Amino acid sequence: MRAIKHIQNNLIFDGLLLLFFIPIYSLFSEMSLPAQTALFSLSFFTAFLLMIIRPLADIFVELPLLRKLVVLRKGLGILSASIIVGFMLAKIMAPGSAYLASIFSANFYSLKKFNLFAHSGDLSGLLLLITSNKFSQKILKGNWKRLQKLAYVYFYSSGIYEAFFLNNQFALYALIVVTGLTSLAWAQQFFQQQTESPRKTFLKPSLHS
Repeated sequence: MRAIKHIQNNLIFDGLLLLFFIPIYSLFSEMSLPAQTALFSLSFFTAFLLMIIRPLADIFVELPLLRKLVVLRKGLGILSASIIVGFMLAKIMAPGSAYLASIFSANFYSLKKFNLFAHSGDLSGLLLLITSNKFSQKILKGNWKRLQKLAYVYFYSSGIYEAFFLNNQFALYALIVVTGLTSLAWAQQFFQQQTESPRKTFLKPSLHS
């Protein structure tokens, strides 16, 4: 468990480091396309890992290690979203930037060039990142867990953009794998509840017994 906690701390540290490094670096020099591609790939890959850990733990309940790895979802999410938000900040801080104004334009959310999916991923990643702390949990209370459902919007929006606009084959396979595992975990849980309910009803003590 100590090793998992160490990995978690490293993921969070690396994420926060990139969150500050990307916009600051972009102020003084233009980041190369290969470097940008590598960072975006890392962001999507960590989001993919985030999305498969829980369904795998729910499906293979006999493997306790998978359940322990679920805690890494926070670190993976912070690392993934930090990269995206870092690039958002770089666009905002660029001289003469009109990025913030463009957020309120219709073209920002158009289906042309898959803009809707790209920017939905960006904005959901921003919301997830700024609420990934205990203070937000206290303020939002029960709504915090509801907000975390945006992880699906973040992953699928990013995946659709990567797969169908950037022709990233890994993104397409990742979408299929996450959908399959999530559906399987849900179905397994659903049928387990259905089989347990009649048993509980049958074993429930009666006043006339």
